[in-house]
Amino acid sequence: MHTETLQCIVLSTLDYGDNDRIASLFSLEHGKIKGFARSARKSRKRFGAALESFARIDVQVRLKEGLCSLQQAGIRNIYPQIRSNLDCIALALYACELTDAITPEGVPLPRLFRLFSAYLDRMDSAGASEQDRRFFEINLLNILGYRPTLEECASCGTIFGNSGAVMAACGQLSCRNCRDSGAVISHATIRFLQGCLRTGTFGLLAADAESLSQAGSLLDAAIAHHTGRQMKSADFLRQLSDHGNIRT
Repeated sequence: MHTETLQCIVLSTLDYGDNDRIASLFSLEHGKIKGFARSARKSRKRFGAALESFARIDVQVRLKEGLCSLQQAGIRNIYPQIRSNLDCIALALYACELTDAITPEGVPLPRLFRLFSAYLDRMDSAGASEQDRRFFEINLLNILGYRPTLEECASCGTIFGNSGAVMAACGQLSCRNCRDSGAVISHATIRFLQGCLRTGTFGLLAADAESLSQAGSLLDAAIAHHTGRQMKSADFLRQLSDHGNIRT
């Protein structure tokens, strides 16, 4: 058992007893960890407001198997603009829930940490965007090795042409010869998702409404397949999108 100072994004917290708190953290150095913060709810000196969802923090951790011990934490970025907008809060909490649900504990994923940090930075400066959400999702799936094959049929290996592809319930894509039923994913949608992987930077691409909708259906299916569940925050996001609150 040893102590390190880690750079983390707070994924979720749970109050424990009268004064303590259990936190799920996504760290640059060790990936996802779970930690116990004794007296976190009354010690302003040791934790202050650091243990809030999607805050980026430096936290002193006594590392061990299972539940680590959180000693103290300081804020790097609390993302005030995100916290002032309901749509941004919903998207940030969704990103936290997705990361918590889909990543293993104790496996360093520095590329994903940098992607997540960039997404929060982008949202704090540019606001809520469905396109940025889908950019985050496809790159997250790619980093973890879970993304749908966008270049060729998952069944026969035929390269996708201008006719696009057909989606299976698990989010995999097949050519029309191998699958004759299912949601059609257009060539424009496939090119948009491929572009998201190539650019590596938020805000450089634009997708029309139909392509963005198809990309959302594909990514939602792939994420549900790999997490094994529907996330509560995704349901709330759907309600916001239905009311036109989140810009494309």
